[in-house]
Amino acid sequence: MRAADIVVVLAAALEVPKSAPHSPGPENSLPSEEVIRTWCKADAVCFDVDSTVCLDEGIDELADFCGAGPAVAEWTSKAMTGSVPFEEALAARLSLFKPSLYQVNECMEKRPPRISPGIAKLIKRLRAKNVDIYLVSGGFRQMFKPIALELGIPPENIYANQLLFGNSGEYVGFDPAEPTSRSGGKAIAVQQIRQV
Repeated sequence: MRAADIVVVLAAALEVPKSAPHSPGPENSLPSEEVIRTWCKADAVCFDVDSTVCLDEGIDELADFCGAGPAVAEWTSKAMTGSVPFEEALAARLSLFKPSLYQVNECMEKRPPRISPGIAKLIKRLRAKNVDIYLVSGGFRQMFKPIALELGIPPENIYANQLLFGNSGEYVGFDPAEPTSRSGGKAIAVQQIRQV
């Protein structure tokens, strides 16, 4: 997509009620047919991932898997309400459990992300109309690549945080250059997508 060719890039969010991790809770609320028709006319649609494309918050699932679930969930709540800057909440949450590459991979194997009901069909419909699909999230690229693959979204269409690991797979931080690593980063990512 070139900037001159863009008709519209839409940021999409689905209403996904919160439920306990891995419990059969209520299904997400899919957008109206009118909204979907609007999206089908766009050049690109950007979806958030955590609690939208997927039912769960990825960092909370990973933290729970690593034994730090409640403490990290408290910080996630602060980040989502805006009571602390996102970059501060991200750093604080990761510092509570410092996930290794092995733990990330094991979590993905034992607790794969649960794709929201109806999202695969919606994305397939958008792709059939030649709409480019992007995943834009404050979550982690490593956790979204399998989701993107399953949904037919190219990995280069993922705008998310990158966990950084040392030579032995130990956690060393996250890439602060990713726009999604700070408050207001999703809007910056969407602007970057508009220029692609």
